[in-house]
Amino acid sequence: MRVVRAMAEHVASRQSEPEASLKHPVSPDPSRLDAATGIFQMLADPTRLHLLWLLTHGEADVTALVDACGASRTAVSQHLAKLRFTGLVDTRREGRRVIYRLRGGHVTRLVEEGLNHADHIVTGEPPHH
Repeated sequence: MRVVRAMAEHVASRQSEPEASLKHPVSPDPSRLDAATGIFQMLADPTRLHLLWLLTHGEADVTALVDACGASRTAVSQHLAKLRFTGLVDTRREGRRVIYRLRGGHVTRLVEEGLNHADHIVTGEPPHH
């Protein structure tokens, strides 16, 4: 939980900063390694990963995400709360509905690349660059 808390604090401190580039040429110091570990912990659950993958295709509310992933509404809500707390998803209100979206292109690319790599493992397709 320490890693997740540190990651949430890091996200909160950066929310007011301007949009950054696609690549960040920095060394992986302990704070960055902790933040990255927290991200990978969030991706380590199949339901959360599925929710993130669904959100790579656009915004959605809880009802749409429940219908698409097949998990219970309670489970989806709990997973979304964790993803929001750790800064991987953002929300906005639309009347009484809460709409979820991925927080930035890095999250989108991370989810897509993880699943692309998994496709190579499952299908046996050789790796490429």
